[in-house]
Amino acid sequence: MNHHSPVILDIAGAALTADDRRRLAHPLTGGLILFTRNWQHRAQLTALIAEVKAIREDLLVCIDHEGGRVQRLRTDGFTHLPPMRHYGERWMQDAMRATEAATAAGFVLAAELRACGVDLSFTPVLDLDHGESGVIGDRAFHRDARVVTLLAKSVMHGLLLAGMANCGKHFPGHGFVKADSHVAVPVDKRSRKAILAEDAQPYGWLGGTLASVMPAHVIYPKVDARPAGFSPVWLQDILRHQLGFEGAIFSDDLSMEGARFIEGRSVSATEAGVAALQAGCDLVLLCNQSQVEGGRPVDELLDGLMQAQSEGQWAPEPLSEQRRLALLPQTEPLPWDELMMSSVYQRALERLQG
Repeated sequence: MNHHSPVILDIAGAALTADDRRRLAHPLTGGLILFTRNWQHRAQLTALIAEVKAIREDLLVCIDHEGGRVQRLRTDGFTHLPPMRHYGERWMQDAMRATEAATAAGFVLAAELRACGVDLSFTPVLDLDHGESGVIGDRAFHRDARVVTLLAKSVMHGLLLAGMANCGKHFPGHGFVKADSHVAVPVDKRSRKAILAEDAQPYGWLGGTLASVMPAHVIYPKVDARPAGFSPVWLQDILRHQLGFEGAIFSDDLSMEGARFIEGRSVSATEAGVAALQAGCDLVLLCNQSQVEGGRPVDELLDGLMQAQSEGQWAPEPLSEQRRLALLPQTEPLPWDELMMSSVYQRALERLQG
């Protein structure tokens, strides 16, 4: 049978429970997303991740760690990184220094995470700063797609120097809508042509450099009635075929409000997961559900996807599994104490401040 482990799930606390271990060993589980509640200090996190990897070495350990207000780990030596808008503002004064600082930020971010065992951070944000979106706000580099592309490429270069892949988000663009897809279903009424001419441009320009992409839980009704993450038009016709993207596609969190409505109908996480896989996602995220009723929604998703698979609603995709495995780091990380002493890291910190 073809193997494909599409589910990225979370755990409730700072240590693994028997339920966590059972879920992480599940054949459909492909990874883990960490949150601040899973963090006490570096030694605890490093031990936790080692325990996860002992269950299955190939599990992809992910985190949302961008800088600014989206930075899960902030204590015990982690560098406080500025929001991405900071680099966009620096670009306006000195473009070359801005790209240098953005590369340094990517390196520091990835090297610190990897020293604790984290494989992938969901960064960089490629959304344009239209000045409308509260949820994106200063997470965006700039209003100009060209500036966003070059600064994101610099961050990705820094990640790569520390052996980490990248994830561009939120395709084709979340910056134009006001509503927050965590709590609502945003609608962007622009034409396909307008979106591709602006917000989606970084995805085309970075097509060969992006390792993974996360679509927006936004509906673009002039293109498709479904949110982008459930839309074969956006994911297959546009992202894969028109823009030539070859990497992994993650669904955004299936528990978000923006994921729970497909074509006007409220759906379960399992239905949303199946819809995302059918539309062309390689991996599906379910966040913050391990704390709900002892993690019942996580088990429902795993059981529901197993059943949907046996009923032929989705089929395991070996290429998706290859794309997931390609996101795992290919090099050994520098342990924390060695990293702190390394001149490459110290210089990156200087460039970050510079």
